[in-house]
Amino acid sequence: MLINIKGANVAIDNMQLLQNVDFEVDENEFVYIIGRVGSGKSSLLKTLYGELPLTGNGEAHILDYDLYRLKRKNIPALRRQLGIIFQDFQLLSDRTIGENLDFVLRSTGWRKKKMRRQRIEEVLTDVGLADKADNFPHQLSGGEQQRISIARALLNTPKIILADEPTGNLDKESGEQVIELLREAAGKGTAVVMVTHNLNLLRQYPGVVYRCENGNICEVTTEYNQPLTIEDNN
Repeated sequence: MLINIKGANVAIDNMQLLQNVDFEVDENEFVYIIGRVGSGKSSLLKTLYGELPLTGNGEAHILDYDLYRLKRKNIPALRRQLGIIFQDFQLLSDRTIGENLDFVLRSTGWRKKKMRRQRIEEVLTDVGLADKADNFPHQLSGGEQQRISIARALLNTPKIILADEPTGNLDKESGEQVIELLREAAGKGTAVVMVTHNLNLLRQYPGVVYRCENGNICEVTTEYNQPLTIEDNN
């Protein structure tokens, strides 16, 4: 099990968002987290990469790390095993795409320039943007920038990708391209945990579905084997 949380609570600024969280993710799984704004979706994701501590007396492990005992000095080592994708891309605007990716590799211990260059070429090819290494982020479309974010997440061959609304700012076609890339990563053994509000994706690209609602989180996968209803889209 790559992620295993039992009976934990998620809180921010002394406000409890989720209680008695039971959440697990295994290799190759594609997991959606859905729910209304403010229901705790993104906050749960933040606990997984050490930005937000869990509360309560539960158990919580990701890879080989106990999230309740995770020390600040160990957070970078954890994040090197994760790929993290944000809705707003978070690319460095004053650096080319190649320089953005090289920055990540250098900061995670890749010392040989030749190996860094080769890895950058590989991930850009994987996302279909091998010709964009010398472009700056502002020269790319939103969909292309998000594909670069995926390339960045893949650099260190992560065991888990955590994606927070990766299609939220994209048109339908670009969003589908992003999901296809993430599902391809899952097919190669990387688990993907994705926060989304786009319920249509759940029908088109099935996976394990958890819903955050009324301070709780529960698996609701079977609900999304049926056609969408008006209520589902609210």
